[in-house]
Amino acid sequence: MSDVNGLRPDQEIISTLVPTGSRVLDLGCGDGVLLRRLMDERFCLGTGVDSDTSELLRAAALGVPVLEMDLDADLGEFHDDSYDVVVLSRTLQAVPRPGRVLAEMARIGKLLIVSMPNFGYWRNRLRLLSGHMPVSKDLPFEWHDTPNVRYSTVQDLESWFAEVGVDVLRRISLGGRGRPGTAATLAPNLMAGSTIHVLGSNWTE
Repeated sequence: MSDVNGLRPDQEIISTLVPTGSRVLDLGCGDGVLLRRLMDERFCLGTGVDSDTSELLRAAALGVPVLEMDLDADLGEFHDDSYDVVVLSRTLQAVPRPGRVLAEMARIGKLLIVSMPNFGYWRNRLRLLSGHMPVSKDLPFEWHDTPNVRYSTVQDLESWFAEVGVDVLRRISLGGRGRPGTAATLAPNLMAGSTIHVLGSNWTE
């Protein structure tokens, strides 16, 4: 769900995490509204990447520089350390090879921002106990019509970040309505519908 400015709640938060004047690469940029916000209000230089032609046309109509690319196969086209910030918003769970994508992000930029739905959220657990796959604001698709190919809990996600060698600099836990809350912050694996992670790259040539 987006706000009146076209941004989802997690994108609103991400827009405040990007340093002013940064070079930003937005992977899975969709309609480009996040990059447009960063360009207008944070004075960033941005590039959006997506494989959906219709979404890219919408982004281009906003004046956002865009490239049509496959995140699994084409990120090698970007030079090492060519961006300050690389954003992957609600996209990691939809790529076939997330490890490859994260490694490329760490090579391309120094600061990585990843938002991800939490499959371990308590409402999702109840839905599973009732015999059905979870459907929620953070996981809004039926099992037969979902673009998601990976499902993770917060605990699994952070263990994986440690395994692949990126540093978790900050975690923002969002409740079921997409806003930060005390319960989600204190018990993210159970109470967060989704998270935003700010990561530091340790990539060396």
